[in-house]
Amino acid sequence: MSLHASIQMSEDFAQKLVEFRRHLHRFPELSHEEVQTTAAIRDWLTEAEIRITDYQLQTGLIAEVGGLHAGPIVAIRADIDALPIHEETGLPFASQVPGKMHACGHDFHTAAVLGAALLLKGQEQDLKGTVRFIFQPAEEKAQGAEQVIRSGALEGVSVIYGMHNKPDLPVGTIGIKAGPLMAAADGFVIEVEGTGTHAAVPEAGIDPIVTGAHIVTALQSIVSRNISSLESAVISVTRIHSGTAWNVIPEKAILDGTLRTFEESVRNLVIKRMEQVVQGVAAAYGTKATVRWIKGPPSVFNDQAFAQLASEAAEQTGLQVITPVPSPAGEDFAFYQKQIPGVFVFMGTSGPQEWHHPGFDIDERALPISARYFAILAEKALLNLSSDTPLEVST
Repeated sequence: MSLHASIQMSEDFAQKLVEFRRHLHRFPELSHEEVQTTAAIRDWLTEAEIRITDYQLQTGLIAEVGGLHAGPIVAIRADIDALPIHEETGLPFASQVPGKMHACGHDFHTAAVLGAALLLKGQEQDLKGTVRFIFQPAEEKAQGAEQVIRSGALEGVSVIYGMHNKPDLPVGTIGIKAGPLMAAADGFVIEVEGTGTHAAVPEAGIDPIVTGAHIVTALQSIVSRNISSLESAVISVTRIHSGTAWNVIPEKAILDGTLRTFEESVRNLVIKRMEQVVQGVAAAYGTKATVRWIKGPPSVFNDQAFAQLASEAAEQTGLQVITPVPSPAGEDFAFYQKQIPGVFVFMGTSGPQEWHHPGFDIDERALPISARYFAILAEKALLNLSSDTPLEVST
């Protein structure tokens, strides 16, 4: 019997997910520090007699349901880390750790995926393969997915699914689209070297601040004059540091910022042009400059066939499927999609604030909806992959 036909959301089940989420929310842990979070997830899975695998992760864990019959493996991923933000929600279950908060909703992701595991455990005898649940650390530092990949946890997996809550979408809606959904997120540090001097005699030195200011301006022309209007890129200089005194022209200026792109070709072109522009402006003002890149995750790019399957599962679950506007935020789920087909969705949560805000929260009615959705999606994916005519995977 399928999950669609047999699973009903009881009040007890919904309350259990709320308890999971609120416990995690009270005790947030930052990237690579998720020791107690991992222990809590382990306890809940063990209580449900869900097997925990021996993939070696310092924090986070991987569990499985199914595998009683030969068949494919489908993975579902949840991220578990919090942010260095002081909570200002005033909730009765607000963070009890000063300066740390689940301000991106990873507590919601974890509780919902735990719920999917519980639902599938009840159908384990009927599953046409294995569902692997990845409770991933360090998403906020864009490092956890690569740790999971190095552990070997993607071996044998045919497709991976994941989600992010979306505060601006109402509960009961889900955003699904093929192709790019979230941006590649790269950081950069530009160092400009000049010659220091007294501010009263600028002609005796070479001012790196003037060069830096012209670099900031020149960078803004890259997108408008190199990127098609049908494509997109964002270059933002977010920090400038130079000097120590009001009457001294310093020897160095440092500019930090970020580049966001959706297409790999655009990403490569903008990086090339930024380095050319920085070197050209620096030379024009008699300074020297270097660009150091902090490569982040690539863009989240959803497989077309498996995205269609995700939409069908949403309709079966009673969710309203919308085509979401791609987000310029980064997400390390993209690293999985470089290895195997994957689909990332936006789950409506009717939140009062956007991600990374001290007043961030989610509507907990979305918890059982999300759990049921991922359980049905996993079952549907296993059935499809086990059929004589499986999906044609995009390349």
